[in-house]
Amino acid sequence: MSKQLKIKENNYIQKIDSQLLKNKNISVSIQRDDLIHPLISGNKWRKLKYNLANMQKLGKTELLTFGGAFSNHIHACAAAGKEFGLTTHAIIRGPELDSNNPTLEFAKQCGMKLHVVNRIEYRRRNDDDYLKSLQARFPNAYILPEGGTNSFALLGCTELAKSLPKHDYLICPTGSGGTLAGLIEGSEETTQIIGVAVLKQADYLKKEVGKLSNKADKQNNWQLLTDFHDGGYGKFTPELWQFCQKMSDEHQLPLEPIYSGKMMYALWQLIEKDFFPTGSKIMAIHTGGMQGLNGLRYRDLI
Repeated sequence: MSKQLKIKENNYIQKIDSQLLKNKNISVSIQRDDLIHPLISGNKWRKLKYNLANMQKLGKTELLTFGGAFSNHIHACAAAGKEFGLTTHAIIRGPELDSNNPTLEFAKQCGMKLHVVNRIEYRRRNDDDYLKSLQARFPNAYILPEGGTNSFALLGCTELAKSLPKHDYLICPTGSGGTLAGLIEGSEETTQIIGVAVLKQADYLKKEVGKLSNKADKQNNWQLLTDFHDGGYGKFTPELWQFCQKMSDEHQLPLEPIYSGKMMYALWQLIEKDFFPTGSKIMAIHTGGMQGLNGLRYRDLI
């Protein structure tokens, strides 16, 4: 990758010190990918990193992607556009656009061009014919799927797994399955990998992860937990939000209740229920997305 499409990655692992962990003789460390960069944070940078390199290799000068109005992925792509001087486009799920929402306001400030479509058109975001028509409309654009998940995204998440110190369990929040698939690709077979689905009825993601990762299709050292969605994507209970605030207050671990907060809340419940053997070393991935708190405040949800 050329120098201009790189960031200085701030890698920091935080060890959690709590009475519960001492009582269970379990260690929990957090890979703080929320701190990797001030604006292009978490797994969004991991997924963008090698896509940007491929974009450059193909001679494309613009980035086009898809997302909802409060999308972490849209936020990160807009920030990357500003950071690297790229023209960025976002196909935003409509039908209407509240351009005052903090995510889209930030995207516009970064120079991202927003293209609002109705839900029927948005559903076609993975159709070959639709993608061909977009490519014809934006010939200089590198088209990135919603959430940033593709084979190049996996490379960044695989790299992350390989960089971590030794652990018995590796756990991450799971939305599209790309981060989980990449972590499986980059981990030893002796590591148990757990994805915590953040959306309802997420069993279909097991197949998606298998499609993305050859190792996932062959190995049984990973699982996707689908009972910790807390009401569905973008939804959360008062108990989950209280847990997020408690972790911030007691452990200086900021969490949002959509992705990493759900994962940590699930992890804490599993530890309390003796899911992990005594002596286990657990590594959890904080995938960033803290900008999402602004959207939740904007909608008076927190």
